[in-house]
Amino acid sequence: MSTTERGGRGPAIAGLGITDMGKVYGRTAADFAADAVRRAAEDAGLALTDIDGLLTSQGVGGGVGLGLQRDLGLRDLRMLSEVQAYGSTAGAMVQYAAMAVQSGMAEAVACVFADAPLKEKSSAGAAYAGAGRAPAGWRGLNAAAGIAGANPLYAMAARRHMDTYGTTSDQLAYIAVAQRDWAVMNPLAQMRTPITVEDHQASRPIADPFRLLDCCLVTNGGIAVIVTTAERAANLRKPPVHVLGWGQSHPGYPMARGSDFGLVSGAATSGPAAMKMAGVTVGDIDVVELYDCYTFTALISLEDYGFCAKGEGGEFVAGGALGPKGTLPVNTGGGQLSSYYLWGMTPLSEAVLQARGEAGERQVPRHDTVLVSGNGGILDHHSTLILSPHAHA
Repeated sequence: MSTTERGGRGPAIAGLGITDMGKVYGRTAADFAADAVRRAAEDAGLALTDIDGLLTSQGVGGGVGLGLQRDLGLRDLRMLSEVQAYGSTAGAMVQYAAMAVQSGMAEAVACVFADAPLKEKSSAGAAYAGAGRAPAGWRGLNAAAGIAGANPLYAMAARRHMDTYGTTSDQLAYIAVAQRDWAVMNPLAQMRTPITVEDHQASRPIADPFRLLDCCLVTNGGIAVIVTTAERAANLRKPPVHVLGWGQSHPGYPMARGSDFGLVSGAATSGPAAMKMAGVTVGDIDVVELYDCYTFTALISLEDYGFCAKGEGGEFVAGGALGPKGTLPVNTGGGQLSSYYLWGMTPLSEAVLQARGEAGERQVPRHDTVLVSGNGGILDHHSTLILSPHAHA
């Protein structure tokens, strides 16, 4: 069944709420979440009482959960849940909300993510220090070997790709440079000073082969979207962004010899599923908004979606395809490397702005079909959305 069947109940994103971002102190994640939902409702031209579904997600700081219903004063919800698939959560929430409005289970579902890990007078690194604390028992052996947190684990994945396909640190640099070029034009971006490949190579090592400029930012803030039916969205304040297709993949790779860890991500499965549902191919995609916790995450996703052949991602990105003057607009707001890090809401929020034609100086002229990816864990979870300002024909 297509997303426009069931009597015109095709799903669409009707509201987008983005709070103040970055080093914003003195507010809890719950504060940011409530603010984001209110802004999304205002953006759509809806009252909070029009919302009858709420899906919440939180980052490492915690504090966002089912109690957000009471914080917002929402009554008699028909759908309420906490969702957690790490960086793939935002895409998954939109998928669940889309199915809810398609089926008639709910009429307007708010999906929200918020986090507040940054503390005043503390480093960005300290914000995630607790997240890498290893558990006791056999699973603590990683920490005993010096492997704790996401940095070294993603570095292992990147190194395997390098050893297998010849990908280089210089090639990863081109991803960071391209996204910074986009961020320069984004007033919401935390980092707006242009960088060069040489700047990337001179940045301090974090976990071989990653340097500082290979790694995402740390951000306080919240983002929410409201999903409703296309029919209803057509009569609201902002142009609807239709959800044409979606897919998920959770490979469950063991980080061991013989697995595809570091070589193939869930994008290889969720991407084709989403594009098939939407009735499009890779060649139809105008704008790509990728989850980029590291430069390598963006590179492997580009390969697995089919924008270049497997193992040729390094050469592809080094050719200048991704930036404002390139042939494939990727992470047009600066992504998580240069704009802001709100898990999967970072690529989703930029995708909504691009699909609406509201991205200002960085607006991509052709934006009929936008691909959004989310990635969670250490390449463990993946979600894909296909969005468009146009409904299915």
